[in-house]
Amino acid sequence: MDSARTDSARTDDARTEEAFSARLRAATWSDHDDNETSAYMSALVEGRLGREEYAVLVAQLHPVYELLEEAADRMASDPAAGPFDLPGLRRLDALEADLAFFYGPRWRARIEPNASTARYCERLREVCATWPGGFVAHHYTRYMGDLSGGQYIGVQVRKTLALSAGDDGVRFYRFPGKPKAYKDRYRALLDAAPWDAAEQDRVIGEVKTAYRLNAAVTAELDGSIRPSAA
Repeated sequence: MDSARTDSARTDDARTEEAFSARLRAATWSDHDDNETSAYMSALVEGRLGREEYAVLVAQLHPVYELLEEAADRMASDPAAGPFDLPGLRRLDALEADLAFFYGPRWRARIEPNASTARYCERLREVCATWPGGFVAHHYTRYMGDLSGGQYIGVQVRKTLALSAGDDGVRFYRFPGKPKAYKDRYRALLDAAPWDAAEQDRVIGEVKTAYRLNAAVTAELDGSIRPSAA
C-alpha cells in the first residue's frame, strides 16, 4: 500500500474511532459562532429588542419548523433518521402559540417569509424529504440550538419584554423535559447512526450549510431593529 493510501486509511480509522457527535461539533464550531454575529442576534442576546422586533424572528422560524416537522413525519420509518424525532422535541405548536400571542388569532395573515427564509426553506425541501442525513443535519442545527443557546435567549426575551410569569410569548423555548436529557439522547443517536466516514462528512457539510442559511435569515432582520436598539 502506498503512503497516500496509508494516510487515507489512517484518517478513516480516526474518524471511525472518534464519536460522531464530537466530530460534528468540532467541525462546525466556527460556523456556529459566525451564526451569532448579526446585529439582530447581538441585540437579541443582549436584551435590546422590543416586542415587535422580536416577533419578526418568531414569524421567520415558523415556515422552517413547519417543513422540518413535515420531513420528520416522512422520515419516521427510516432507521437512521426516524429516532431523532424525540417525543416532546417538536416546536411547531409552541411557535404557533407564540405567534398568536404576538400577532393575535389571525397571525397567519400577518406574517410572511423574508427572502433569506424562502431560500432556507427551498434547501429544506431539497434535502430533508429524501436524504436521511440531510434531514438530521438541519434538524440538529435547529433543535440542538434551541436546547442550548435558545434557553438563554428565552430567559432574555421574557425579561426584556416583561412577560408574565407564565410561558406566553416564550413557549418555543419550553420543553416538557430537561434540555440536557434531550441533548444527551440526541448525541447518542448521532454516535449510533449507521453512517460511514464519507456520509458523516456529507452530513457535516450540510450542517455548515444550515448554519449559513440561519445566519442569512437573522442578518436580513438587521433592518428591523429600531435605531435606539442598534
